[in-house]
Amino acid sequence: MAPKTTNQPKVESEASAAAANWNFLFKWLFILGGLTAGVLNALIVNEVITVDDQYSYIVSALMVVGILVGIFYFDSDDLINIGLRFMIFGAAANSINGLYKIGVYLAPFFMGFAYYLGPIVLTLVVVYFVKKYILNK
Repeated sequence: MAPKTTNQPKVESEASAAAANWNFLFKWLFILGGLTAGVLNALIVNEVITVDDQYSYIVSALMVVGILVGIFYFDSDDLINIGLRFMIFGAAANSINGLYKIGVYLAPFFMGFAYYLGPIVLTLVVVYFVKKYILNK
């Protein structure tokens, strides 16, 4: 008769738990950064953000967060899907502008999110080409 084996619960290693925690953090940074960019752009629709403006620090911080999220959260092999998100948000912002009354509020939000996705896509392009052509000799 074969010995009876018991199913013992798998214990996560510290490295995989730490990686999951960082992944969780960068996921929420991505979401909150996108929402912040969208709301900020929706609130200041008719203004142009300049270097001396009070919003320039927030925009710079969102660009840094986007670059960090692009490096540490997204996979550079998934570049096409992230680029499609960027194009879809831009196209939605341009097409939703024609909706009666609500389009005036939604279009700047979508465009702000697209502005936030821009640094992420550019970072992924750089990481992709560095991995493919420089590190892969």
